[in-house]
Amino acid sequence: MSRLSLEQVKLYLNKVPGWRLIEDRMALSRTYQCRDFSTAVSFVNRVAELLDQDSHHVEILIKQAAVTFTVTTREACGLTGKDFALAQTISKVS
Repeated sequence: MSRLSLEQVKLYLNKVPGWRLIEDRMALSRTYQCRDFSTAVSFVNRVAELLDQDSHHVEILIKQAAVTFTVTTREACGLTGKDFALAQTISKVS
């Protein structure tokens, strides 16, 4: 899948509310606040099940009850349409 231009990325951001662009990394990121640590881990496990089916992996940070997902396509050295689809999938799990 080909890398999106910065202009395309900014247009696609409207399709993934709550996600932000980390421009220096050309990555999408979103933090979810969960009720507690156990709920955060359960949320990550639900997302992981979906991502394993797609063979697309993301950076996940769990800090107490907060879960941050960061998405980019290393092979493309930036963002692709697949990253935005992945962000939409994660948002549906929340």
